[in-house]
Amino acid sequence: MIADALFQGQLIVLLGAVLLCVKPLGTYIADVLDGSATRVLGAGRRFEGLIYRSCGIDESRDMGWREYATGLLLLNVLGAVVLYLLQRWQGLLPLNPQHFDAVSADSSFNTAISFVTNTNWQGYAGESSMGYLVQMTGLAVQNFLSAATGIAVAVALTRGFSRHSRAAIGNVWVDLTRSTLYVLLPLSLMLGIVLASQGVIQNFSGYQEVTTVEATVYQQPRLDPTGRPVRDATGNPLTEAATTWTQTLPMGPIASQEAIKELGTNGGGFLNANSAHPFENPTAFTNLLEMFAILLIPFALTYTFGRMVGDTRQGWALLAAMLVLLVVLANVAYYAERGPSPLLNREGVDQLASALQPGGNMEGKESRFGISGSALFASVTTATSCGAVNSMHDSLMPLGGFVPLFLMQLGELAPGGVGTGLYSILMFAILGVFIAGLMIGRTPEYIGKKIEALEMKLASVFILTTPFVALLGTAVAVSAAAGRAGVGNPGPHGFTEILYAFTSAANNNGSAFGGLSANTVFYNVSTAIAMFVARFWPIVAALAIAGSLAAKKRVPVTEGTMPTHGPLFVALLLGSILLVGVLTYVPALALGPVVEHFKLAALR
Repeated sequence: MIADALFQGQLIVLLGAVLLCVKPLGTYIADVLDGSATRVLGAGRRFEGLIYRSCGIDESRDMGWREYATGLLLLNVLGAVVLYLLQRWQGLLPLNPQHFDAVSADSSFNTAISFVTNTNWQGYAGESSMGYLVQMTGLAVQNFLSAATGIAVAVALTRGFSRHSRAAIGNVWVDLTRSTLYVLLPLSLMLGIVLASQGVIQNFSGYQEVTTVEATVYQQPRLDPTGRPVRDATGNPLTEAATTWTQTLPMGPIASQEAIKELGTNGGGFLNANSAHPFENPTAFTNLLEMFAILLIPFALTYTFGRMVGDTRQGWALLAAMLVLLVVLANVAYYAERGPSPLLNREGVDQLASALQPGGNMEGKESRFGISGSALFASVTTATSCGAVNSMHDSLMPLGGFVPLFLMQLGELAPGGVGTGLYSILMFAILGVFIAGLMIGRTPEYIGKKIEALEMKLASVFILTTPFVALLGTAVAVSAAAGRAGVGNPGPHGFTEILYAFTSAANNNGSAFGGLSANTVFYNVSTAIAMFVARFWPIVAALAIAGSLAAKKRVPVTEGTMPTHGPLFVALLLGSILLVGVLTYVPALALGPVVEHFKLAALR
């Protein structure tokens, strides 16, 4: 079919373009972070030095993992406080052409934690809640800092493998500064210019009221002469038809925020419709470009890892495992959406199903992207920790919705977020070599470092924290009246909505399944707690492992050393990832998308 060829063609072009950039960008990032990129560092050295001097930073000083982690946590907590205050004081700030008032306390708290943790979960509509200053100095700035935090942790863990007999893993302030100044900023500038050239808007104008081609008929509350709503005998408000020939179009500096939103695997949109909105993602080309931006840095960091540990084959092995997961599950998502919905059978119109949905399940999707562009985007955004969406995931078929949910539950490491994907898959690599060591009765080793009890305990904490938070949050929400009150679709689909929300929050993804009224005190507070714990507790565990490994001597390779760069290791790594994901989440998945799939299958 033409549609099948279109999907496979997009997948090949997308991954081909990304893979062509892996080596040059991975090399560049490695050279920047170890200080050997003399041309680039030389150009910005004066400004970089000014940052250090003004902040009282000694860039030559190495830090132990505790000091590194403390600095990272303090910076992010400070960022959350600043972002919270910006939202609460919004009514007093400039660059607010629509004169939006302060954001509510619970929503401000949730948004502050969300953007600091790289989750970018949004329970509000950006174009009707936040002015330009808050969008730029609050949300966009945290998009840079949260992405830089992920890169810093990944590089610190990499140094744990590359160094030996040292108690230090780098300087957190240098890593954050260089990641932002030499990697994220220039890439975002280039992408922002390209997006603006393709129709993504970038201005400081007030919202525009335009005349529409056709009239819009809508229902509005019926009011009495005093301006109060008129109600019927049962107390329900009455409505009346109204007609308008105008529409208010949001404006703002969107292209600049869109660039770092995708490159930093953040995902929080300037507009409520996110990348489904034509002002954020106007064409099929920008759709492909945004997916390219989402995957670019996470895949490139695998080569950075290989280069920094002195064996690029190690990075290619990690990349191969990521690719297998992404390609297989993206195909599952597409083929789940390519046919019409079986619900049409219930209406007795099976013979018209193909005529009613000739392009597949187009519910909740933009026609300019179609099934292929929507299913691929949904897979890419949840295989990373991005969370940007160009379709309504709530409208996906059960198996189509299963894929983004399962990709998050695997730990978002195919290829994962900026930095987070690399250090997450390294935890599973540690687990994989430990399992292999048990099989052959030998102390496990990975890249010349013995994996002992401390590393395994910390890796276990890292791997189990996220599912514990996600499943506990889901259980509380299902049990609490306040949690159930937000469900718009009772039954297995409603359970999936809650499971998706806490999976997205705990994995710092931020995409929403939809259909769940989450902008409530219960969900704003509970998901904020989930985001914070599941982001920073694993980060502390990863940095502790980095410190432990850096202090160890390198073990020489012998005939008994298991190679960790070939197909056997890739298979072992994939097995470890799937084993943890399946055993942890299958009971919950069985109550949601799996049972819903079988219920729909019975209608065929």
